Amino acid sequence: MKKVSHFPVGVFMITFFVLVVFTTIQNKILGAYIDFTQIPASYVVIITIYWIFISAAFTIFTRRQIIRSYEKPLKQFAKATKEVAGGDFSVYVRPLHTADKADYLDVMIDDFNKMVAELGSIETLKTEFFSNVSHEIKTPLSGIQNYAELLLKDSLTESQRKEYASAIVQSSKKLSGLITNILKLNKLEQQTIQSVPSRYDLCAQLAECALQFEGIWESTGIEFEADIEDKAIIEADENLMELVWNNLLSNAFKFTGETGTVAMKQTSTDDEAVVRISDTGCGMSEETISHIFDKFYQGDTSHAMEGNGLGLPLALRVLQIAGATINVRSVVGEGSEFTVRIPGKVMEDGRQ
Repeated sequence: MKKVSHFPVGVFMITFFVLVVFTTIQNKILGAYIDFTQIPASYVVIITIYWIFISAAFTIFTRRQIIRSYEKPLKQFAKATKEVAGGDFSVYVRPLHTADKADYLDVMIDDFNKMVAELGSIETLKTEFFSNVSHEIKTPLSGIQNYAELLLKDSLTESQRKEYASAIVQSSKKLSGLITNILKLNKLEQQTIQSVPSRYDLCAQLAECALQFEGIWESTGIEFEADIEDKAIIEADENLMELVWNNLLSNAFKFTGETGTVAMKQTSTDDEAVVRISDTGCGMSEETISHIFDKFYQGDTSHAMEGNGLGLPLALRVLQIAGATINVRSVVGEGSEFTVRIPGKVMEDGRQ
C-alpha cells in the first residue's frame, strides 16, 4: 500500500491559489479607494508569507481532521475485513459515534458487524451440519461393516446369515434415506426443485398417506383415528405435500406407545384447509419444540428412535414454498399436535 504524505502538497497549492485569487478580487474591489501601488514591496512579501502560512495551517488542520474522522477508521475497517476474509468471525468494529449522532460511516460499520455476525452463525451451522452428517452416515456404515464381517465367518447358521443380511439391508436403507433427504432438502433450499402447483383432492391424498401406515397400527396396537371431509380441492404441489403428511404421520406413530392413539383431522373453510395430526405419545418440552425444525436435531438424544432429524426441516421447507404454515402444540407425557394451514380457496366439490 502506498504511503500517503502527511503534508499533501497538492492540497496546499490549491488552498494557496484560492486565497491568492480571493485576495486579488478583494484588491480589485478596494482599488477604487486604496492605491495599492504605494504599498512597499516588503509589505507585499510579508502578506505573501502570511497567506502561505495560512494555507499551510489550513492544509495541516484539514489533513488531521481527515485522518481522525476517516483515515484511521477506514484503516481499522480494512484490517477487520482482512481478518474476516481470513476466517475470523469474532471481529467487531466499534462505531465512531453514538446512535443519535451516527453518520454514514457508522451505518456502514453497523452493517459490517451484522454481516460478520451472520457469517459467524452460518459458519457455526455449517460446522454442525458436517458434524451431524458425519455422525448420521457413520452409524449405518458401521453397522454394514460389522455385519458384513460377521457374514464372512464359516461357522454361521443359515438363520444367522439371514439375520445379518437383513441388518445390512436395514442399515443400507437408512443410509439411502438419509442421503435422499439431504439431497431433497438441499434442492428445496437452493430452489432447484420447482414447485408445480395443481388442483387436487387433499382428502384423497391424506387417506392414501394414512393407509401406508396401516401395517404399523395393526402390528403395534396403536389406535388410529381419521376425521376428514369427503373432498377438499386445493392448489399445491401434490408430490411435495405428500412428503409433509408422510413425515408428520411417521413421527406420530414413532413416538406413540402401543396403547396410544394417533389422530388425523382435516377441516376447511372457503379460505384455507387445515390438517391436524396428533398423538398421545411422549410429548415434547419447550426446549425441544424450539429446535425440532433444525436440521439433524433429534429430541430423543439417546437416538433410540430411528430417524435422522431431517423429516421436519424438509416438511417445513415444503410448506414455506407452498405459502403454508405449521404450528406445534405439545405437553410432555401427553402427546403432540401439528397443525398445518394451507391458504387459498378450497372447493369441496372440485368446481371452479
